[in-house]
Amino acid sequence: MQTLGLPFKRATCAHKSLQVYKTTFSIFNRFHHMGNEMKYLDIRGHKTWVSVADNDRDRLVLLHGGLSSSSDQMAIGKKLENDFCICAFDRRGHGRTADTPGPFHYESMADETIAFLEAIGGASHLVGWSDGGNIGLIVAMRRPDLVKRLVVIGSNFHHEGVLGGTLTDEAEQMLTKDYADNSPDGPKHRAEVTEKCVKMWQTEPTITINELSKIQVPVLVLVGDDDMIKLSHTCTLYESIPGAQLAVIPGASHLLPLEQSDKIANIVNEFLTQQLPVVTMMPSRRK
Repeated sequence: MQTLGLPFKRATCAHKSLQVYKTTFSIFNRFHHMGNEMKYLDIRGHKTWVSVADNDRDRLVLLHGGLSSSSDQMAIGKKLENDFCICAFDRRGHGRTADTPGPFHYESMADETIAFLEAIGGASHLVGWSDGGNIGLIVAMRRPDLVKRLVVIGSNFHHEGVLGGTLTDEAEQMLTKDYADNSPDGPKHRAEVTEKCVKMWQTEPTITINELSKIQVPVLVLVGDDDMIKLSHTCTLYESIPGAQLAVIPGASHLLPLEQSDKIANIVNEFLTQQLPVVTMMPSRRK
């Protein structure tokens, strides 16, 4: 779903992820000097910020959350760069990519993602956090030829699956600063982007269980045990996708890529490199 917005309240208490979040940006800056080419590409007629590693390893595309940017997942990307070709892009109105007139919709965000995948060479692993995971599900349904394996983190297939959550004031300030420092539209435009995101979140996504059941690519559903997505909704997502795997991270919230990036990177790496189908000693759902 989203990284900020109306479903989030604010809290004045400290949060253990804050130092990790501060570190993410320094990692992101170093990432630029360690083999990733950062530039702008024309994606569906719009100047779009992209980052593509210069190596021939398996491509892994990071899909950021709502009201955030690719910076938020670079701590994970940094830990996986020795095994994968790490790629990312900032969607319209997010990060370093300017906004355009008109509302946000997950389907149009999926269009952007499909165009980016085609531009970088096709089939890739997708790791999507929050909105990025929702988009990954749509891409997997529409263009399975472009998705090798899919990881969705704190994602929802229907807007009714959102429980809500709490952001600390400091976390809110950091995310606001990230937008102000990077957006070509300037800090004042964040209010408009937020409004468009919130309007989308109130009515989207509306993926059905039947649609989920037709996904054929390998999927890992990953979530914090205190995520803003209802745990029952996450379990339905997991059980509706044939052969999907589930990981619930203890002591983690919707911001788990910031809170426990090492653990997330290890789980993602294991899923993307393991032999499939999974063989267990007492299968109940996988037979």
